[in-house]
Amino acid sequence: MTDGLRMPPDLMRELAAYVTEILVERSRRLPDEPAWDGEFQQELTARLMEEPPESGRPPREVIDRAVRDVLSTTMRHDHPKAFGFVPSAPTWPGVLADYLVTGFNVNAATWLSASGPSQLEAVVIDWFRRWLGYPETAGGVLTSGGSAAALDAFVAARDAAGHPARGTVYMSDQSHSAQKRAARVIGIRPDRVRVLPTDADFRLSVDALASAVEADRDAGCTPVAVCADAGSTSTGTVDPLDAIADYCEAHGIWLHVDAAYGGFAAVTEPGARLLRGIERADSIGLDPHKWFFQPYDTGCLLVRDATALERAFAIHHDVLQDSVWGANHPNQADRGLQLSRRDRALKIWMSVQIFGMAAFRAAVRQGIERAERAARYVAESPVLELMTPASLGILCFRVNPGEGAGDEREIHRLNRQVLARVFWEDRAFLSSTLLHRRFALRMCVINHTTTWDDVRETLETIERFGREARAAS
Repeated sequence: MTDGLRMPPDLMRELAAYVTEILVERSRRLPDEPAWDGEFQQELTARLMEEPPESGRPPREVIDRAVRDVLSTTMRHDHPKAFGFVPSAPTWPGVLADYLVTGFNVNAATWLSASGPSQLEAVVIDWFRRWLGYPETAGGVLTSGGSAAALDAFVAARDAAGHPARGTVYMSDQSHSAQKRAARVIGIRPDRVRVLPTDADFRLSVDALASAVEADRDAGCTPVAVCADAGSTSTGTVDPLDAIADYCEAHGIWLHVDAAYGGFAAVTEPGARLLRGIERADSIGLDPHKWFFQPYDTGCLLVRDATALERAFAIHHDVLQDSVWGANHPNQADRGLQLSRRDRALKIWMSVQIFGMAAFRAAVRQGIERAERAARYVAESPVLELMTPASLGILCFRVNPGEGAGDEREIHRLNRQVLARVFWEDRAFLSSTLLHRRFALRMCVINHTTTWDDVRETLETIERFGREARAAS
């Protein structure tokens, strides 16, 4: 059946067809299954912790076991009722592209090793550049996600700041933890990562930023970067990007915009209006595996001046000296941390080529509109109360305690109870957040397969659980 580590072509075709059928059938059944399934570690250890076999097992048996015991016990991010965290519903062309890339065993490190994929990455990066209004001097690199993009950006920012011994980085209390982690990794001491309070609308205050920078400079510290949000993951809020850009330009500080969640709203008119000013940032992080409907893992870093990345990352290495073959050929490994790297551009390119941008714009716009409709539903509900307006596909709300309302601790407990019931008893998946220390249910409505009925049914379930929890308290 097999020869060493090789398989005969007929068996390769048979197994590929078998896996394809599993995936297509999964997609068909998905709406009728729960959005989350998991298992306790003790059970999974009993199933999976074993010595590797000395002799191979039948391929279909191994595939079936992988589906049953590994892949099925996960959150189903592409489920139409997966509203927690940030859902990810990849296109089928994106899945096929990853299959092709893996089969061709592409290492998209250098032009010499992958000229076609390198050029295609340049094409995709240029699409993103134009959608966000960046100048022709801009460039970037596809990464594993927003965390890697933030790290690469902060390395470039540290380089631009002259590698200060007492560097500081600024962000808001709504910034993603990836930004804090990236700052620490580049050597910013934890006590010099300034997490600034946001205003009543959960936006970074320029006055608070200015006060923090002034105090740090007086103390002998050097600002390395400011991180602003273009769609925070808690609320979808967009910081005042133009005002922050004005301040950073005037004071010579690198501005990084975390648009990992909200950046692709720029392909729509309402999204572009909300993101106005993003084109002034020194760097921007994006996640196509979120609101551009690509498989994991697909992130992106754009910088206003592409040479800033190359100054920070391009290092001569004797064993790679042949990679400079040709003239003016970009090596993506010179623009970020990774040397060996998979081709992440093909799935984006194939998806856009097959569906067209009109379909992508409609899918993004649908997420914005469904969240706004959900916010109106919550505002009219006698059981629920809206805590933030819908912004870029996200809304935050909670079950109100009704007459004789208790303190915040009791309201927190009530909503935790409701969230637990959704988690264990309903097909939907919801997550929570803290908004200035107040517990909130959070709904992210960006899956292109999600219908209004999916949203409405979930809100009705939360209302029912809320009424029952209030009656029992």
